[in-house]
Amino acid sequence: MIDRTFADAAAHVADGRIPGATLGIVSADGTRSVRVAGLAQRVPVEEPLTRDHWFDLASVSKVIATTRFVLQLAEEGRIDLDRPLTDAIPDLRQYDMAGAAERRLTFRDCLLHRTFLPAVEPIYTYGDDPARLRAFVLQRVWRQGPPVYSDINFILLGIAIERIIGAGLDALPLGPGLSWGPPPGPTVATEHCQWRGRVLVGEVHDENCFAMGGRTGHAGLFGTVDGVLDFALGLLDGSGASAAMLAAIRTPVEGHRTPVEGHRTAGWEIRFPGWSGGQACSAGTIGHTGFTGTGLWIDFERGVAWTLLTNRVHPTRHFDSGIFELRPATGDAVVVGFDAESGL
Repeated sequence: MIDRTFADAAAHVADGRIPGATLGIVSADGTRSVRVAGLAQRVPVEEPLTRDHWFDLASVSKVIATTRFVLQLAEEGRIDLDRPLTDAIPDLRQYDMAGAAERRLTFRDCLLHRTFLPAVEPIYTYGDDPARLRAFVLQRVWRQGPPVYSDINFILLGIAIERIIGAGLDALPLGPGLSWGPPPGPTVATEHCQWRGRVLVGEVHDENCFAMGGRTGHAGLFGTVDGVLDFALGLLDGSGASAAMLAAIRTPVEGHRTPVEGHRTAGWEIRFPGWSGGQACSAGTIGHTGFTGTGLWIDFERGVAWTLLTNRVHPTRHFDSGIFELRPATGDAVVVGFDAESGL
């Protein structure tokens, strides 16, 4: 089945639209299949991609790490999701304690991307000291707008986690095959970064995350295909999440829609017309993508999850890699193939 489901990704590699791709599929009984094609690095030298290579997961960090840890802290009673972030970050906009809108944002607001914060900000252009940049994020008067998917939401959640545990995000357990960079093994190249002046290998692609120390709530996590599949299996079979956490990540918020008319759960997206996971999956399928060309989707009803990991930004993001067509096509192929093999 996986050979058929990998056909589109293999074609993208063969056509030179992406250097390399890895597809992993796991079912709730632990059965998994993996296919790999192409290059981990194209320039300045070619390096074949293998199953053991680590990928910069980019925004998939938001669900594998930040969302999980925020929900765990809530279960432990260390935070209340409906309380303001100031419970953990009392100095947020500390020079305007009475009027600052940022001081009224809750943990849940940030998890659901229902804040007024912008999608992204070039924080790295304001300096290169991680502590100073965190202070900048906390004291900045953010421009306000309609709710959008926002990196700033998860940067704030990452800072809140650090304050609560009294340590960096790398102090929290991740499991084999997942690591904050630099990862402990061969790593897929991402972009030739104009700001850093080099091809990025083993260092986070996201500029803001890099400038803030490489470990933030919105990016910085690296993973192998098996590390990502292990995480997905823990959600499928319940071994890696409590019932409360599963309910939070699987339940859409009533009446809340994203700008692309899709639904959100705590940290994740849930299937909507035109989303990245395709339309063949169950209505309750959740997923998340990463800018570098990564993604993870979990169909709980069928008991199957898949991850498509690519280096579509190598050596540049300014190229039509076809990733926005490849992801849903792959998702549809995975589900159709799984149904055929399962007799559904």
